[in-house]
Amino acid sequence: MSNAAKVNAFLDEAKVFYFLTTDGDQPKGRPFGFHMLVEDKIYFGCGTFKKVFQQLSANPKVEVLAMKGDEFLRYDGTVKVVKDDALLEKVREAMPQIMAMYDQNGWEMGLFYLENGHAEIRGMMDLKEEFDV
Repeated sequence: MSNAAKVNAFLDEAKVFYFLTTDGDQPKGRPFGFHMLVEDKIYFGCGTFKKVFQQLSANPKVEVLAMKGDEFLRYDGTVKVVKDDALLEKVREAMPQIMAMYDQNGWEMGLFYLENGHAEIRGMMDLKEEFDV
């Protein structure tokens, strides 16, 4: 299993994860649920009209935090925004109701992945695994 697949599997099991950005000098976190693994890259998405997209565009250094059982994942890197109709079609297949709402309102889904990623899987008291993604 590739390192990206390990992170993706952890996010699948966690169900909800937290995406951390900065707003100026203030940290901001919010729950996310959407992610997809395509060609060994983990893609995330959110509306380009949302503050989180503006924040990650202004400062592309971000962190993802997830927990399952007594383990947690830290996954950080630099956001790389992509415009790819084939990827967007995969999002439509995965989340048809949400994408219908976006289409109805004229909203755009911004897709991105993390470059130069680094992940840690930890228990509450110890490091279990650490790797580049």
